[in-house]
Amino acid sequence: MPGGAAVIITGTADTNRVEAPVTIKAYLICAFAALGGIFFGYDTGYMSGVLGMKYFVRLYTGMPYPDPTDTAAVEAFHIAASHQSLIVSILSAGTFFGSIISGDIADFIGRRITIITGCIIFTIGCILQTASTSLGLMVPGRLIGGLGVGFVSAVAILYMSEIAPKKVRGALIAGNNFCITLGILIANVVCYSTKNRNDSGSYRIPIAVQFLWAIILGTGLFFLPESPRYFVKKGKISQAAKALSSARGQEVDSTYIQDELAEIIANHEYEHQLIPQTSYLGSWAACFSGSLMRNNSNSRRTLVGILMQMMQQLTGINFIFYFGVVFFQNLGTISNPFLIQLITSLVNSCSTPVAFYTIERFGRRKILLVGGSCMAASQLLVGIIGVTAGSNGDASAVSCMVAFICINISIFAMTWGPAAWVLVGEIFPLPIRSRGVGLSTASNWFWNCIIATITPYLVGNGKGDANLGAKVFFLWGSLCCLTVVFTYFLVPEMKGLSLEQIDKMLEETTPRKSASWTPHSTFASDMGLTEKGVAVTATIEDIHQQLKSG
Repeated sequence: MPGGAAVIITGTADTNRVEAPVTIKAYLICAFAALGGIFFGYDTGYMSGVLGMKYFVRLYTGMPYPDPTDTAAVEAFHIAASHQSLIVSILSAGTFFGSIISGDIADFIGRRITIITGCIIFTIGCILQTASTSLGLMVPGRLIGGLGVGFVSAVAILYMSEIAPKKVRGALIAGNNFCITLGILIANVVCYSTKNRNDSGSYRIPIAVQFLWAIILGTGLFFLPESPRYFVKKGKISQAAKALSSARGQEVDSTYIQDELAEIIANHEYEHQLIPQTSYLGSWAACFSGSLMRNNSNSRRTLVGILMQMMQQLTGINFIFYFGVVFFQNLGTISNPFLIQLITSLVNSCSTPVAFYTIERFGRRKILLVGGSCMAASQLLVGIIGVTAGSNGDASAVSCMVAFICINISIFAMTWGPAAWVLVGEIFPLPIRSRGVGLSTASNWFWNCIIATITPYLVGNGKGDANLGAKVFFLWGSLCCLTVVFTYFLVPEMKGLSLEQIDKMLEETTPRKSASWTPHSTFASDMGLTEKGVAVTATIEDIHQQLKSG
């Protein structure tokens, strides 16, 4: 038999299939893959602190340290808005292209090896950043490092969604967001520890710490199984069975593995009948096939994935993580803005684990609606306080603003932070999943780049800057209202469904009614692998060839 030993398919009743127990191994595999979030989070968090370090400002601007009593000199002692914009946004430009490219590479060499490749590219960029003493080396280093982060951030979500058991898939992918918040927290702790150094270690230490994440993730992935859905997509069915067996902690010939693999194969063949891919461009065009009015069309799914990641960035969450230290410095009454930045990142990390429970208990759609509404309220309150009592430098008002900023961050960490990544990992069918996730992740980084580019000009007080200050929170609050409208009309509920059952759900219901949908059949049954719960016995390779031949 081609591809290895025969594997026997047996089926159980269509809607009462016995699910494999979730093993510790399954948790550990996804938890380790989620470490890719630390790349994202640490890069998001450390630059905010570095931009506010006196040694870094002096080195990159050539200005002498100001006299603390000279108010004008103190206010002028900062990186120009144009340079802040370039340093921060160039990383996102790299991640945008990395996310787009990674989809094709993940289909060609596998999800696991693509992430390892991203770790290597990231390391090269990290070396350049650590060695830099000017924009000439920092900018290309950030660009190359961003390319690696794009690989890791897109494909880690793809890998986790394809390998995680459906009962805990949302919680496990939410673990990726927890690692993002953990990365931000670690970055702020490191920056807080080095901010007063009067040498290059003040900024080089925070940059060099990133080597650790690349080494741990890149090395560890050599010992993890490849995605079984990748092997099915490549027609390597026996290898898919072995990978699924490893991921589930069950024997290859167990009922659990046979059932799940049969459904993956049947769904893949069904999707290939609907999505013919005759060329490279044709396979990309498949991401945009079908009418936007149909819930299960590829174009609708791609639109939802791209808009989901856009909306996450338009909540304004990265405004604080990218430019928090500079913003808090500009409020005037905060004596230690680095400490406030550290507190915001701590709130972010401590709030995220709540999503491990809520995302499976209440579902993706509900927490997105509640989260968007509460973030809108908290950010509008920050803006209102900022233009009233806060505008006069009242210490109590500024403290109140900081409190609502922390509340906003906490809400984001429990809702839009993890749920947006979970939805992107779930919504795409297998034939276009790698490209769909890549496009969605690229959308995240594109809007990340836009926000990182324009924000210094929006809140800066230099010549030609908008000098919005706290008024910028009116913008973020209004955009949070838009996220609620988007979720209500376009985002379906996918809690508790396998990736294959999600296809069925999108065919048969609408986003607003999706929460009440329950599975009633399987692709394996519809395509003749099971019939009225009676087992069909054949080798997986034979079934695969039979389905391909029609």
